[in-house]
Amino acid sequence: MKTVGIIGGAGFIGSYVTKKFLQEGYRVRVSARNPQQTRHYAHLQDLPGAENLEIYPLNVLNESQLQSLVAGCEMIVHGGTPFQLEVQDPVSELFEPTVKGTENFLKVVEATPGVEKVVFIASVAAFNTNFPLLPEGKNEGETICEEDEPFMSEESHPYAQAKFIANRTVEKFISEHPDLGFEITTVSPVGVMGKALSAREDSTSMGVQYLFKNKIAPNPFFQIFYDQDIDWAIVDVADVAACIYQAAVIRGIHGRNYLLSSESYPVSDITLMLNQQEPICRPRMVYLNDLARKELSVSFRPASVSLWQYSDGDAAQV
Repeated sequence: MKTVGIIGGAGFIGSYVTKKFLQEGYRVRVSARNPQQTRHYAHLQDLPGAENLEIYPLNVLNESQLQSLVAGCEMIVHGGTPFQLEVQDPVSELFEPTVKGTENFLKVVEATPGVEKVVFIASVAAFNTNFPLLPEGKNEGETICEEDEPFMSEESHPYAQAKFIANRTVEKFISEHPDLGFEITTVSPVGVMGKALSAREDSTSMGVQYLFKNKIAPNPFFQIFYDQDIDWAIVDVADVAACIYQAAVIRGIHGRNYLLSSESYPVSDITLMLNQQEPICRPRMVYLNDLARKELSVSFRPASVSLWQYSDGDAAQV
């Protein structure tokens, strides 16, 4: 039985990743910023295979805690960076845990024997910090893929900037360490949607779906989405977990960064589908998933499936 460490394994995406590895017979270590707050990870204890689940205290800025989590793991999935839209202090809330946390993690994992594979859960922001808007140089009707030049703007949301810089940190590490004893693979999902495995009230992903379902704009940033009825690229949370698992177990894909995306719809159609209604427009593919489908052997379900599965009974509001 191999051991996988999942940083952020109790979050929206992370819970599905934890579920997948437990189903596949792995011993799973999940990080928790405060293990005393059991409500944050209690839902994991009910998963099949939970007898092989361990909870480890972890602040990504704490190297000793990182060392404890990583030691003895053959695989590590890093998805522990904060995803939040309302930010008071971008440096302490986003840039330090996202960028500095990535630097600390790479330093620790390089010095840890026995590691075979590292998978980073990045973001579409690694390719376009303007998401959901198109990057500069792209026009309506054009597509985006892994071969395009990544676009970053200092006018973009701080979360997107932090994720872009963190991904560049990983790329720089890979280029400066050509003889690593383990592989690093990255996945970059677009707007992740679907139903949460927990009833946590701090899920930004569930909160975004709640806002779209009820046509709520908590700030001018969100109001633009409705005013311009922008196209939003969607990927199902379970499909993201399947891709992460495949990226962990497949060898020979060191240095790859896979875009994970299904269909794109105008926000008005997303609102309809979140309310169990048929969309008006036909879906479009803006972010291409060809590389992930080919090399990770994952099929992406239609966006409507993800949106119809959503339930706002315990959805977080942001």
